[in-house]
Amino acid sequence: MATAPTAPSRKIANRERLIFALDVPDLKGAKELVTRLSDSVAFYKIGLELATSRHYFELLDWLLARDKKVFADLKLYDIPATVSAAVRQLTRSGASFLTVNGDRAVAEAAGSAKGEQLKVLAVTVLTSVAPDDLRAMGIGLSLEELVLLRARQAVAAGCDGVIASGLEAAPLRAALGADALIVTPGIRPADAKAKDDQRRVVTPSLAFRSGADHIVVGRPIRDAADPYLAATAIQEEIAGVFG
Repeated sequence: MATAPTAPSRKIANRERLIFALDVPDLKGAKELVTRLSDSVAFYKIGLELATSRHYFELLDWLLARDKKVFADLKLYDIPATVSAAVRQLTRSGASFLTVNGDRAVAEAAGSAKGEQLKVLAVTVLTSVAPDDLRAMGIGLSLEELVLLRARQAVAAGCDGVIASGLEAAPLRAALGADALIVTPGIRPADAKAKDDQRRVVTPSLAFRSGADHIVVGRPIRDAADPYLAATAIQEEIAGVFG
């Protein structure tokens, strides 16, 4: 049975390797979708769309009460003191993952403020960014070089891992070792017809075989004719990788 190239030292339940991006505009729609997905999803990402509603933490508590894990994808970016204070607040929320964005000082502030349960993940380069975008921003590094640089700095500063495309997962695993978490968005099943605004995408199997610990999937499940069946198919693909 094929496995990821460098087995992490921590144990991750197969069903928790799939994180569903709960990208809907309101609490009612979120609850309906979670109910529809039932036992096919155990881990949910709630991000900026719901953060701009009035119900973000109500939804977070509702998910935790149903034995779901929560990834607070807030991409915190501010001066270190503000980031540190925000991370301390999120530590008390019961979320398992939190994203931060920015330089080494931001990563250090987040890493030093988190509690035992909360894992802080640094965003490397968004999966909507392509090499020509870096050149337009005046960045002379290649995408892989920039991802590796930011990842090494974040982990050295105290972050638990990174958010990165599956295209960079293998070099990241080699550079960061077995203990750093690698969470991969931009996932599209092999039969997906569209990439949408995601430009650096991989299949679930390729992401895991390249060294990812978790994948984040949104539209291929949310917009499927049957979201439950779509999520179940990805869970079966995960089981095929890890056994």
